[in-house]
Amino acid sequence: MRNIALTLALLATPAAAQVARFEMEAPSPAYAGASFGAAGAYELIRGRATIALDPADPRNAVIADIALAPRNAAGRVEAVADVLILRPTDPARANGTLLVEPPNRGRQIIGQLLNDAPGASNGRYATAADAGNGWMFRQGYTLAWIGWQGDPTPGQGMRVQVPRVPNVTGPVRDEFVFDNTTNPATSQLTYELADPSSLRVTTRSRTEDARATPAGLSVAVTAPGRIAISRPEGFAAGDIYEVTYTARDPGVMGMGFAAFRDVAAALRHGEAPGNPQAGRGSARAVTLGVSQSGRFLRDAVYLGFNEDTAGRQVFDAMVPHIPGARRTDMNARWAQPGRNPSDHTDRLYPADQFPFTYADTTDPLSGVTDGLLRRCTERRNCPRIMQTDSEFEFWGARGSLTVTDAAGGHVALPANVRAYMFTGHPHYATADAWANQGRLCAMPLNPLQAGAPMRALMVALEAWMREGVEPPASRTPTVADGTLRPSGLGAPGQRITAFPFPSLPGLVAPDSLTPAPRLDLTTLPPRIIGTYPVLVPTLDADGNAVAGIRLPVIAAPRATYTGFNPRAAGYGAGALCTNQGAVLPFAATRAEREARNDPRPSIAERWPDQAAYVAAVQASAARLVAERLLLAEDAEAMVAAAAAGTLARLR
Repeated sequence: MRNIALTLALLATPAAAQVARFEMEAPSPAYAGASFGAAGAYELIRGRATIALDPADPRNAVIADIALAPRNAAGRVEAVADVLILRPTDPARANGTLLVEPPNRGRQIIGQLLNDAPGASNGRYATAADAGNGWMFRQGYTLAWIGWQGDPTPGQGMRVQVPRVPNVTGPVRDEFVFDNTTNPATSQLTYELADPSSLRVTTRSRTEDARATPAGLSVAVTAPGRIAISRPEGFAAGDIYEVTYTARDPGVMGMGFAAFRDVAAALRHGEAPGNPQAGRGSARAVTLGVSQSGRFLRDAVYLGFNEDTAGRQVFDAMVPHIPGARRTDMNARWAQPGRNPSDHTDRLYPADQFPFTYADTTDPLSGVTDGLLRRCTERRNCPRIMQTDSEFEFWGARGSLTVTDAAGGHVALPANVRAYMFTGHPHYATADAWANQGRLCAMPLNPLQAGAPMRALMVALEAWMREGVEPPASRTPTVADGTLRPSGLGAPGQRITAFPFPSLPGLVAPDSLTPAPRLDLTTLPPRIIGTYPVLVPTLDADGNAVAGIRLPVIAAPRATYTGFNPRAAGYGAGALCTNQGAVLPFAATRAEREARNDPRPSIAERWPDQAAYVAAVQASAARLVAERLLLAEDAEAMVAAAAAGTLARLR
């Protein structure tokens, strides 16, 4: 009855434009006028959009505190989102698909992923080099970015300015890991301090350690919203500092979901005053979010934000990239959407509470049955979904819970969902990354980048939308095929005891993983009231995962590529290095292998000469092309890199 009543209420709600106006600059040439195949040249438009929400609309009422927010003369609640558009200068050359990226911490990084643009290319559109290989532009996409994050985290990047709820105070907890030895260390509070006398700070070495207030530890306000933490004698660079205080006037952070929904819908349909896409509407709309933004998309579909206030489906497809089983700490009072729960940082922020997977499952700790697609299934506006994760997500972001139930049992994904794991990949790397030894992590950093398989999946996604051609089957570790196994992670505070990490020269095994706690959010700090099982990929004899999309660099390996890398001494040693994997090269010869006591066959033992190695790479690439998991142009590039000795990204 509740679902029927909700449906009738939504149908009875009059459609009303939520984007009040666009204020955009004139178009300017992008990438110095470079031309991209049949799509030609691109132009750039910057500006902002003002949304005005009706708090009584059931599609908006889900936003926390919107009923308490200030209203304009028409009774609407306003927010202002930054907007950026890249589109073919000639509208006739566009491919009919609007591709929208929710900015990652205010940044536009989809070009690094799909265009292999250089690592320093964020927000740069001045030269042809900034476009990387130009793949997205050669396809003819119209691209847009819409600010959605309303807390201070984005800094000078793209954001949404949300209203604040006046005359409300409450307790807030901020957590800081500085990973340096600066003393005092400075940072920014998430919310406005209401009572300076309420400011407190504690420290601990690892998340599971008891909070302490040693002599010499203190916190002081240095400017509005800014604090300085004096660190005690003997502190370590990676220590955790927890600051609590009474704050005032919380921002209505959940309006970021509505801003993204409504501005994307307006751009797709060419609506609202000043819309730069007027007369250039798109037949299809896809959203691809990377990391934090992928978590945002999982939350958006869960909360029902794939339907605009006219009852239309906003996005035909969603691609949450590298979110794991997480969502965001966003639609709540005192929300902190910039938080990234990991093994060593932000673990007690509610960014990944049940439900974790797309299908309906039952939470054994609460008895609640729910799933990420429950609302859109009821409203019949679910998008096609491709969730793509690196291997790191299965070690550091509870990735297994996307493909298991909350008790660790196998879950079959809905027909409109695919899940893919990129075997051996770290959370994120740019195309110009090479293996190197970082300061924070115990092992050399994994340089593998996901551009090539992501391009192939985007082509498959277009065919899925345009022609109904089913994309490749999910390629991810599962309980059903035995490629997910228990992690050996015990209760909170316990170390890994059971997982059989391979004994390899240079391998430093983590002693903990990012757990999946159920939190009691009525206390500060939150109290752990239970945990969900976290499973991890089964490894082969080389230490590479056996499941997922195994690119030639894994199928014909010259190294072990892990999805984990522990922190180094002084930085919370043993805990996972957030977002990183590791690389451990093979010995060149049998003699070198035996001298190192390395159980992995050497490169010379695997392939008698370079031609044999290149042939193995070519065979692997050809299989992936046939499976539609690699494009022919990327397969050719990988074979050429193997011949040049650069495919493994080892110096």
